[in-house]
Amino acid sequence: MTDTRPVLQIITASTRPGRIGPAFAEWFTRVAEEHGGFAVEPIDLAEVALPFFDEPKHPKLREYEHQHTKDWSATIERADAFVFVTPEYNYGYSAVLKNALDFLGHEWADKAVSFVSYGGIGAGTRAVQQLKQVVTTLRMVPIFESVNISFAASKLGDDGRVIDDPLMNLAAVQTVDELLRITRLIRP
Repeated sequence: MTDTRPVLQIITASTRPGRIGPAFAEWFTRVAEEHGGFAVEPIDLAEVALPFFDEPKHPKLREYEHQHTKDWSATIERADAFVFVTPEYNYGYSAVLKNALDFLGHEWADKAVSFVSYGGIGAGTRAVQQLKQVVTTLRMVPIFESVNISFAASKLGDDGRVIDDPLMNLAAVQTVDELLRITRLIRP
């Protein structure tokens, strides 16, 4: 039987050694899978390993020359919604995420998006504010609900996994609920 649920891609946006983003991505993936409204697909930009933008033609033309771009296009094309799991670096988001976004154009459009942001006292929210400008330019639909994790390292146990936090769990469920509601409106 074919899964007819919309596809939610959860994209880990940090690639640096020692990163903690994968722990938050794994946690959010579990929450989204338990929710059941989406077919969930985790994506780690460290594994995608896109080079710095190297396509000779503008992404709006969709005339990709490199196989890595064709593969990235096919990956993003199959999604119906996104969650970016993003740190905050110097009041902004990672260059790796900006590069991944800029590689494509049409593939991002008309899809709901939210964020799991993490950092220190600011919880990654300054990165999200910058990202909202970029995703709306790509014709994505950012929702209000998100998960913002302050003092992120303190939310991890000795095993490196996210410690159970009822408020974080509630925020995650509310985010998935709203992503599903908006996805059903814009991608019936």
